[in-house]
Amino acid sequence: MYGTRVVVLGAGIVGAACARELAEAGLEVTVIERDRPAGGTTSHGEGNVLVSDKGPGPELALTLLSMRLWPQVLAALADRGAADTAAVEWDPKGGIVVATTEDGAAELDRFAAAQRAAGVLVERLDSAALAAAEPRLTREVTAAFHYSGDAQVQPAGAATALLSAAVAAGATVRTGCEVLGGTVRGGRLIGVRTSAGAQDADIVVNATGPWSGDVSARIGAPIAVRPRRGEVLVTTPMPPTVFHKVYGADYIAAVGSGSAALQTSAVVESTRAGTILLGSSRRQVGFDDRLRPHVLSAIAVKALRLFPCLADTAVMRCYGGFRPYVDDHLPVMGPDPRLPGLWHATGHEGAGIGLSVGTARLLRQLVLGETPDIDTTAFRVDRPAVLGASNATTTHKERGLA
Repeated sequence: MYGTRVVVLGAGIVGAACARELAEAGLEVTVIERDRPAGGTTSHGEGNVLVSDKGPGPELALTLLSMRLWPQVLAALADRGAADTAAVEWDPKGGIVVATTEDGAAELDRFAAAQRAAGVLVERLDSAALAAAEPRLTREVTAAFHYSGDAQVQPAGAATALLSAAVAAGATVRTGCEVLGGTVRGGRLIGVRTSAGAQDADIVVNATGPWSGDVSARIGAPIAVRPRRGEVLVTTPMPPTVFHKVYGADYIAAVGSGSAALQTSAVVESTRAGTILLGSSRRQVGFDDRLRPHVLSAIAVKALRLFPCLADTAVMRCYGGFRPYVDDHLPVMGPDPRLPGLWHATGHEGAGIGLSVGTARLLRQLVLGETPDIDTTAFRVDRPAVLGASNATTTHKERGLA
């Protein structure tokens, strides 16, 4: 495979991670980005690296792989002595998931038990342990579980560090290049046409996140990836107040929901800068990027139920972004059987930051014809939800919540 020309479309964290893996494997990699690196979905999230919201199944397997790989990738970046390694801001703070009703407690207990059986480290906290871990959290909690594996990164910093490592390994990055279409010869994709000219390739990797559906359609093999919008509130810097990623059990249900309507849940965590991030929301509104006051208000109300102490805290800004949504809530990874030469690495919705390194490792293994670390069958391109043949959504039971 040495000398194989690979074009990675998209310089978000998934594209950057794929470019790094492929370049370090000796392939000739060019990254094409229509705007600037990490300028889309990657820079509009919270930087979550989570295991706590994944029920048993293929996505959890990918999550556990990624959790094993993140420390290795960070160590490799540090060994390279890259100046931007510190910008990753890796913080293995752990997560705490809480319920505030008896029904929620029973459901959360079943969910945690299923995760534990699948290999996730999860510990139930009694009231004293919870108070010690999060002294400012409401005491109206009926169940709480601690996930030591949950972590956080500065997403744009992490993507930049991965992309820099790809460049150090020989990759080239072209910004300001919008994909206009594919170049096909003999039924095979041999490159892409961009606003800055043609780019030949033996393999084209579609890692354009929420725009993957549009980009794949331009190339000639559309996939059913749609944008799902989310918003986050950011407080002014504060003294230490929140020490883990803390969220309500309804966050798990919101992640697994297929509804296009607004879904909100309480998610509260601090950053190294001292600000506190308040989320989260999910709604399908196309690429409408307007902030809606009622959405921001709903987020704040739920966050205050967990941390009433934040009632008088000033919010200095808010932002929103789009996540790549697939009806069955699973990533899309691997070759497109309809168009040889086209590959996909997308559809992670809100989990792309955490799953980026695992996705990149699997993609490299598949490209090189190696046995992947985990079974990738569930992520294949030719499944109904990806080809648009199904509008079925994953139920809570399928995600391990019932």
